Amino acid sequence: MTEAIRTTCAYCGVGCGISATPTGPRSVTIKGDEQHPANGGRLCSKGTHLGETVGLTGRLLHPMIGNRRASWDKSLDLVAKKFRDTVDRFGPDSVAFYVSGQLLTEDYYVANKLMKGFIGTANIDTNSRLCMSSAVAGHNRAFGEDIVPASYDDLDEADLIVLVGSNTAWCHPIVYQRIQAARAERGTKLVVIDPRRTETCEGADLHLAVKPGTDVALMNGLLAWCDQEGVTDPAFIADHLNAPEGFWEHIRTGHDLWTTAKTCDIAPALLEQFYKLFAATARTVTLFSQGINQSIRGTDQVNTIINVHLATGRIGKPGAAPFSITGQPNAMGGREVGGLASTLAAHMDFAPENVERVGRFWAAPTMATKPGLKAVDLFRAINEGRIKALWVMATNPAVSLPDANRVREALEAVPFLVVSDIIADTDTSVHADVRLPAAGWGEKDGTVTNSDRTISRQRPFMALPGEAKPDWWIIKEVGRRMGWRNAFAYDRPADIWREHARLTAYQNDGARLLNLRAQATIGNDAYEAMEPFRWGGDKPFADGRFSTPDGKARLVLTKQMDLQEPLQQWPMTLNTGRYRDQWHTMTRTGLSAKLARHREEPLVEIHAEDAQELGIADGDLAQVSTAQGNSIFRVGLSDGQRRGEIFTPIHWTDQISTGGRTGLLPRPLVDPHSGQPGFKLTPARIEKVATEWKGFLILRGEQPARVPCLWATKVTVPGGALYEVAGNGDPARLEACLPKGDRVEAVDVSRGTRRVAIIKDGKLAGVLFVTRTGLLPSRDWLIGQLEAEEVGASVLAARGPSSQPDKGPTICVCFDIGLNQIVAAIRDQSLVDVPAIGKAIGAGTNCGSCRPALANILAQIPQETLHAAE
Repeated sequence: MTEAIRTTCAYCGVGCGISATPTGPRSVTIKGDEQHPANGGRLCSKGTHLGETVGLTGRLLHPMIGNRRASWDKSLDLVAKKFRDTVDRFGPDSVAFYVSGQLLTEDYYVANKLMKGFIGTANIDTNSRLCMSSAVAGHNRAFGEDIVPASYDDLDEADLIVLVGSNTAWCHPIVYQRIQAARAERGTKLVVIDPRRTETCEGADLHLAVKPGTDVALMNGLLAWCDQEGVTDPAFIADHLNAPEGFWEHIRTGHDLWTTAKTCDIAPALLEQFYKLFAATARTVTLFSQGINQSIRGTDQVNTIINVHLATGRIGKPGAAPFSITGQPNAMGGREVGGLASTLAAHMDFAPENVERVGRFWAAPTMATKPGLKAVDLFRAINEGRIKALWVMATNPAVSLPDANRVREALEAVPFLVVSDIIADTDTSVHADVRLPAAGWGEKDGTVTNSDRTISRQRPFMALPGEAKPDWWIIKEVGRRMGWRNAFAYDRPADIWREHARLTAYQNDGARLLNLRAQATIGNDAYEAMEPFRWGGDKPFADGRFSTPDGKARLVLTKQMDLQEPLQQWPMTLNTGRYRDQWHTMTRTGLSAKLARHREEPLVEIHAEDAQELGIADGDLAQVSTAQGNSIFRVGLSDGQRRGEIFTPIHWTDQISTGGRTGLLPRPLVDPHSGQPGFKLTPARIEKVATEWKGFLILRGEQPARVPCLWATKVTVPGGALYEVAGNGDPARLEACLPKGDRVEAVDVSRGTRRVAIIKDGKLAGVLFVTRTGLLPSRDWLIGQLEAEEVGASVLAARGPSSQPDKGPTICVCFDIGLNQIVAAIRDQSLVDVPAIGKAIGAGTNCGSCRPALANILAQIPQETLHAAE
C-alpha cells in the first residue's frame, strides 16, 4: 500500500495540512491532516477536490523559446545572457522580477537574493502586493515589524469576533468553521462589517452594511466611543504606546456616534449596538482581509483597527488581537524573505545598516540600496520603456492586476519577457519570449507560512512531469550562468532553508521577532521530517514590548478620506472579489468538474431595484464599463448588494471566456504607503446587452474551442467541457466547433431552435443547443452522456426515459447536491435546521462551506409549507 504523504494545501493562507496518498502516477486521494494545527483534518471544497487538479491538462512540460521547444541549457543561457546584457547596457534598475505567493519560501529566497544582492536592484515584487501589502505596511507602522499578533487559537478563546471586509465563509472556510465552533461551544458573538450581505452574514449576531471606503471613520468612531466610555487602558497606553501629537484630540473631534453613522451610511442604533458590544467584550479578535487591504487607503484602514486594539490593551492576550488573514498559501513566507520590493530580507528594510548587514551575509557584490518598483508602478515603468527585461513567476498579471489592458500592453512591449509557470497558455504567457516549465503542487518540495505564522512543509508525492523543474532550481541556474556560481550552489531545498534561517538570526540581537536560529543548523533528515511550528510564539507582544527602537507600539493618526459622489457617467460603484469554489485565475480549480458547478459563469451582482430602473433582468447579459475598460457578465440579482453598487468575480480569463474579465475594470490607483491597488471602489456603469439567441455547447474530451460569439464561457464537466453561449447573427457558425462524426439534428423555425448532436463510434462527441425564443433544457443529463457507453438519436430530447428530476444549481459541491434536491428534502421530510439537512442528505457535512447557503434556503421556505408536509 502506498504511504500517505503529509503536505500543505495549495490554496489560501489558512495553510491546511493534507494527507495525500498517491493512487497512480497522476492520481491521489486527498484527506485533511488531523495532526495539523491549522485545520485538524478539516478541508474546504477546494482542498477536498485537489485530487481532480493534478492531471497534466494544459501543462507546460518543456522549455519553449518562442513557439519552439528548446533544451534547458539553451533556454537558461538565453535568459542569463539577456538579463546580463540588459543590466550591462541600461543598469540594474532596467530589469525586474514579478513573483507570486504560489512560490515556496525557498523559491522566494533565491529569487530575492539574486535580484537584490547580485543583480543589484529591488525591482522584485509579488502578486501578494495585491492582497496583503497594506497589512504589512500597517504592521510595520504600528509594531515596527510585520507581525500578525494572533493565532487561530485566539478564535477558540474569543468572546467576540469581528470580521471586517472578509467573506470568510467563502474565502477562508476552515477559519469560518472554527468561528462557528466557538459560537456553538462558548457563545462567542459574531459581527460582520461588509457592504455586501454575503453568506458569512447568515446567522451573524450583527451585520453592518457600511458604505464602501468608510472603515477609517467607523473604527475611529469606535475608538472615540471606547475613550468616552472609559474602555481604553490608560496604563497600557502610558507604558507601551506612543501617540503622535494631536492624536487624541483628533479622535475626540468629529467622531461621535451620529456623525460616524452618517458617514458610514448605517443606522445609528446598529452602530451603537456594535460599539457597546465591542466595549463590553475584552476578549475580541478583529479579523480583516481584502475589503480592508484592497483600498487606496488600505494602510490607514489597517492602522485604525490596530489603534483600537492597542488603545484598549486587546493585544498579546488570549482571544484578543487584530488578525490579518491572507489569501495565498505563502504570502507570509514571501514577506519573511523579502519578496516585496519595499523590503530587503528577513523583515529588514533598506536602512544603511541593514543593507550593509545583508550584503555582508550574502557576500553580495551589488546590493540594492533602496526600495524597488511595486507591482502597479513596475508595469507602468515597462510601458514607459524603463524596464527592458521582465521575469514573471507563477502568476498571471494580465488577469489579476488592475487596468489589465495596460498590463497587456506592457507585456507585449517589454523587449524580453520570461514566464515560468506550470500552465502552457495563460493570458500572460502568450506574450513570452521564453517559457520555462515549473513544478506544481504535489511536485514541489519546501516550506510555506500561513496567516498565523505557522511554517509547514509542502512535500512532493508525484514525479516531476516532462522536463519541469522546481522554481528554486530554475532561478539558481540563471544566477550561476550570470556568473555567481558559488553564491547559488544549492543542491536541495534544505540548503536554502538553512541559509534563510541563518539570515533571520544574523546579528538580530532581539531587534526582530522573526528569528529562526534553531532551524539554521538542522540536517537534511530533520528538514524532511519537519513538523508544523509557529515562529514568534503563540502570543507576540504578550510582554508589552514591540519591535520598535524604544519597544513601544505606535498609534497612527488616520483620517477618513473624502468619498467621491457618484458621477453621471459612472453612477455605480464596483466591488470585486472571489467565489467560494474557485481560485485566482482558475488554472488549477478550473480543472475540477465538481468545483465548476457552483458558479458556472461570471456574474455581475446587482440590487433588484437598480436592475429594474436600468431595464435589466436576472439572467440577462450586461456590460460593466469603467474609465479603464469594459467587460460583459451574466446578471445575478442580489438583495445582498447595497443600492448603487455592483460586484464581479476576479477569476475569469481569456482562456475560458469572452467576458467576465474583472481585471480590465479597476483603476490603477494605489495606497500611498503600501502600493496596494484599490479594487473595491471603482466608479462604473452597467447596461443591458441584447442578444438574439442563447444556448450551450458540450464537447467530449479535451477539445479546446474558441467559440465565435458574443458570450461564451467554459467550465470543465465530467468527460469534457460545457460552454454557455449567446450572441447575434446566425448561430449556425457555432457548428464549426463541433467535432466530426455522425450528425443528428432538429430545427424548429417557429421557435428559432436548433439542436445538433455529433455521435462518433456510438458515443456522444458533442452537442449544440440554441434557441431564439424558447427555453433551454437542463444540461446535466447531456453532460452525463459524455461518459455513457452508447447514445442514440434520442439525445436531442436532452432527457432519457428514466432520467431523474433536475437537481438544480449545485449548492453542496462536496456531494454534488443541488438546490431542487435540498428544497425537496426540506419539504418532504419537514427538516427544520442545517444539521437535519446534513443528516438527511449529507449536504454541509464535509467542508461546511455551503452551510450558510443551506440556512438561507431554510429561511426562504415558508413554515406553513413545512407544517403542511407534516
